[in-house]
Amino acid sequence: MIPHFVEFNYLCDKFLNLFSLFKKNKSVQASESILDLVGNTPLVKLQKVTANYSGTFYAKLEWFNPGQSSKDRIALSIIENAEAKGLIKPGSTIVETTSGNTGFSLAMASMVKGYKCILAVSSKSSQDKIDGLKAMGAEVHICPAHVAADDPRSYYEVAKRIHAETPNSIYINQYFNELNTEAHYKTTGPEIWKQTAGKITHLVACSGTGGTISGTARYLKEQNPSIQILGVDAYGSVIKKYHETGKFDENEIHPYRIEGLGKNLIPSATDFSVIDTFVKVTDKDAALAARNLAQTEGIFAGYTSGAALRATELYNDQNIFDENSVVVIILPDHGSRYLSKIYSEKWMTEQGFIEAEDLVETLEKSAITNS
Repeated sequence: MIPHFVEFNYLCDKFLNLFSLFKKNKSVQASESILDLVGNTPLVKLQKVTANYSGTFYAKLEWFNPGQSSKDRIALSIIENAEAKGLIKPGSTIVETTSGNTGFSLAMASMVKGYKCILAVSSKSSQDKIDGLKAMGAEVHICPAHVAADDPRSYYEVAKRIHAETPNSIYINQYFNELNTEAHYKTTGPEIWKQTAGKITHLVACSGTGGTISGTARYLKEQNPSIQILGVDAYGSVIKKYHETGKFDENEIHPYRIEGLGKNLIPSATDFSVIDTFVKVTDKDAALAARNLAQTEGIFAGYTSGAALRATELYNDQNIFDENSVVVIILPDHGSRYLSKIYSEKWMTEQGFIEAEDLVETLEKSAITNS
């Protein structure tokens, strides 16, 4: 008969051997590169800013992408498509027109994959965005915002010229690239459908290039044609009127401050057939809505996110929603890209968005807190 202590020691040795084997076989839980983290962004229920609205409201937080915006999706998709077709290889140059977010995403992917990145950027873009592009190694050309799209100085035309003059380069051309829309059809739409268990009734999304709203809408309407797609446009943009009339009206165009929302041209990446309606928002209302979101929900979102929230309020005022509505609002990017703009008391005062007295009161409170 084997003594109990011998049997016990034998079992201990077996356990230690198994544990050692387990440790050896256990793999490190890590991504191969930061680009593997693109997509699968979270959905968060809004508790306060929509408390008096009819329905249940959720925010799709796109800045959980590694480049802090929804544009990571299209940048990665378009680059990988070009790679698959043999259009680019390490050492190639990627050229694009951007208000900042697409440029950052492209610069990020370029750094990882070994490409050079040259960007034509609107002068309306925040200094925070421009500094970010340079920090990611991009060559940046600042172009005047308030010129016609076909003006040689516009960021559209500058990007085209740089592409033509740069050997071994590709022009992403997000405004007229179907892959922009397709990226959201393949990722953002399915994610929202799954996250809401198919219960979504309304989508609120901004329209700039139109890729996010169009691709997401196309997928969602394939699942349930009754889902309402509610677009967001800016005063000074031609998008809303074109959707309603099919006509491009230059009289709609005037300078405005919101970055990445609306357009002074009609992007072919926008599929107007899957969008049910639009509202326009003002620069001031969008800025105040973003600041209010941070101060109520603790969600630090960008300028266009504020526009989406303000639009949701306007749609609620139009009685678009009822108690059974399940509404998803896409918040495109993070507030850190607007520290010098909508989150700057000085900038907000200079634009006339808040009164000078409000700034003095804020500074006095800060002095008391720090004393």
